[in-house]
Amino acid sequence: MRDLPLIALYAAAGAAAAGVAGALVLAAVRRRSVAVSLAVLIGVTVGALLAGTLSVAWAMFLSAHDLAVVVTVGLTGALAATATALLLGRWVIGAHRALERSAHALGEGGAFAPPAGPMPAELASLAHRLAEADARLAASRERERALETSRRELVAWISHDLRSPLAGLRAMAEALEDGIAEDPARYHRQIRGEVERLGSMVGDLFELSRIQAGSLALTPTRISVYDLVSDAIAGADPLAGERGVLLANDGVAPLPVEVDGKEMSRVLANLLVNAIRHTPADGTVAVSAARHADSVVLSVTDGCGGIPTEDLPRVFDTGWRGTDARTPPAGAGLGLAIVRGIVEAHAGSTRVRNVPGGCRFEVILPAGERTGG
Repeated sequence: MRDLPLIALYAAAGAAAAGVAGALVLAAVRRRSVAVSLAVLIGVTVGALLAGTLSVAWAMFLSAHDLAVVVTVGLTGALAATATALLLGRWVIGAHRALERSAHALGEGGAFAPPAGPMPAELASLAHRLAEADARLAASRERERALETSRRELVAWISHDLRSPLAGLRAMAEALEDGIAEDPARYHRQIRGEVERLGSMVGDLFELSRIQAGSLALTPTRISVYDLVSDAIAGADPLAGERGVLLANDGVAPLPVEVDGKEMSRVLANLLVNAIRHTPADGTVAVSAARHADSVVLSVTDGCGGIPTEDLPRVFDTGWRGTDARTPPAGAGLGLAIVRGIVEAHAGSTRVRNVPGGCRFEVILPAGERTGG
């Protein structure tokens, strides 16, 4: 028993020498296959055992016969361990190559499908993350395609909507210049109306560009929803009267909100004008506001007859108009896109759904703090 510390010292010295050599080899092959690293690790383990055994034998603690037995057993174990390590490495490499082949679909428009065979936990976790990344890429590609489609539609519609009034303005200007206009005053009124329409269109384009560029500067103040809705109804009442549409208060609670009054007034004006233009004569456009949990929901309900279900997700897209019309009052399809942009800048959201006889546009805003008293 007194020789045990000395035996342990010699064995530790031999194992340390084998460990240092193995660390150097691992550093040299760290960029090689994992199978090579596993084989080196097995070699280090067996080498440490043999080195310790030989150190003890050199110090005359083992007989030649005992040394031969230990070395034989160690070499046999080394062969079995090396074969197992190579088999494990082959399995890991096979799983890696299968995952690599599946990953080729990423970024090429294909769908990522994780390998069907068993994989180590680390590779399985990586495959799961790649599947999530593929789903996000697919959603991003879909959004990009939808954005590009709406952009092309917007360019086409804006080009038409600008070309038509410009052609009319040119014709009227030439008639006035040649002195062949039968009613110059009427031509002047028409020119003024077309200029105002073009100015409104350019203003919408400028507003939308600010929203999409993230440069829309808000000045939030504490405002009552009742005041916002009252002002918006008063501004839209002349158009409603002209088209024979009734504007109705469907219950507007005096709720406080922290919003930019000017921008939010534009939101309500766009919603009301859109609703009035799509509601037939003798129809009703109803406005309501109520609190739901921590939000204030502003609703504008029209009598348009409803929107096709497949078009509902596109209603707030840039350039969407829901009609093939290219003449006033169809517009350039920017009003609802501006509504969504302004509302999202206020940390809110928009949605639309069909109701009996029409559809309801809703603006959801964070509720202001309740006042005491």
